[in-house]
Amino acid sequence: MAKSSITPNMISTFSIVFAIAAGIAMALTNQIDTGQADVDWYRRALWLIAGVCIQGRLIANLLDGMVAIEGGKASPVGELYNEVPDRISDVAIFIGAGLAVGGRLDLGLTTGVVAVYVAYIRAMGTSVGVGQVFLGPMAKPHRMALMTATCAVCAILPISWQPIHTATGIGIVGVSLVLVIVGGAVTSVRRLRRIGLLMRQRAAASEAANV
Repeated sequence: MAKSSITPNMISTFSIVFAIAAGIAMALTNQIDTGQADVDWYRRALWLIAGVCIQGRLIANLLDGMVAIEGGKASPVGELYNEVPDRISDVAIFIGAGLAVGGRLDLGLTTGVVAVYVAYIRAMGTSVGVGQVFLGPMAKPHRMALMTATCAVCAILPISWQPIHTATGIGIVGVSLVLVIVGGAVTSVRRLRRIGLLMRQRAAASEAANV
């Protein structure tokens, strides 16, 4: 691939296709009459497709960097293509999860916002001169691992084993979205604290050098 005409920016952009496909597949699980056993295979297939597409998105994220470095195809706007498609992909996946059976749209939207904010804080480290901060516990790999596992569980378990809280409409997917929101909040605090610490250490080192 490094020797082909495919560029890292193309791969980064194509990752959005996987993410949108995953979101659509999850959203469609809520359009099936769960009382019809003969269509249960269709719902399971949708969950499997969603899980595979989420992993496809991550593979695309991995390949773009490899092609850029090993193929010597780094682009002046590569960082834009590395960031913007990722944010679109996060939102597409989490909105789809919010529309899925056992999810809620408000949770999906909130999770999308949290994911974008977590990434923003990570990039903020660069803007203030201390480098990117990748602390978890809910960085992108963790978020996608959780959603992939959620898709796998929903594909394996019979629908009768996937309880949905009547009052809230929250099922397995909804619980996963809540975990991402809470984990994202913790991640944001940890990253902000680390960035603040690095900035203070830099200031202290600068003062010591001027003594």
